[in-house]
Amino acid sequence: MTRTLLLLVLAIALLIEFVLTGGAFFAREFTLHQFGVSQTPDTAFLGYIVGWLLLFVSLVCGLALWQVQQRSAGYATLCYLLGFWWIGIGIGIYVAFGKSDNLLLDSVKGLLIVVLTNRTRANRR
Repeated sequence: MTRTLLLLVLAIALLIEFVLTGGAFFAREFTLHQFGVSQTPDTAFLGYIVGWLLLFVSLVCGLALWQVQQRSAGYATLCYLLGFWWIGIGIGIYVAFGKSDNLLLDSVKGLLIVVLTNRTRANRR
């Protein structure tokens, strides 16, 4: 049951990351506006760089999803990495910019992944 929930959370996270990645590459002005940033040459460049970072996170999330689905022995490492990454991003954005929506979305997503990974590993023993 916890493995299924972990797969579900990872699939939702992957979908969110791919949408953000697509926005960063193909609808940069719209995506920047959603974060309260106006487009200038500098922010357009930064948006492009963030798009590549989001693509990397999407690929790692996809790999973690595949490893959990395949019951690969090393799935926990990627899941913990992603979980703590999102917890840190959520807390960092909240502390630096006061955006509570990131705290809720990213940190709760990360916490769910860490807890579900831990529970999935405990059930395999």
